[in-house]
Amino acid sequence: MSLAVVLTVLTAAWVAFSGVSLLRRAPFVVDPLVSYGVPRSWWPWLAAAKLLGAAGLLVGLAVPVVGVIAAAGLIAYFLGAVVTVLRARSFKTVAFPVLYLAPVVATLAVGFA
Repeated sequence: MSLAVVLTVLTAAWVAFSGVSLLRRAPFVVDPLVSYGVPRSWWPWLAAAKLLGAAGLLVGLAVPVVGVIAAAGLIAYFLGAVVTVLRARSFKTVAFPVLYLAPVVATLAVGFA
């Protein structure tokens, strides 16, 4: 199995975990969202974006353009999350969205290598 496949599967699982955790309203996910001022009405849409992005990464193993689009969408999503955290002045927690952003960027980069 290639590095690209392993990285894609692990990244998709990591992003999907975040989406499911948001759907389940896990405190470690929703408590920060409340403190950042993210409206609760957005939560299902944010979870869906993560889950669709994770699925898109996996589909990208067979249809590369889908994987590129999914990775680009997830990169935009997690950059938005970084901006949201910074706007809330929660500098100590900015690493959390970066922990999701970095593997997506790496997955995209390895896919192009």
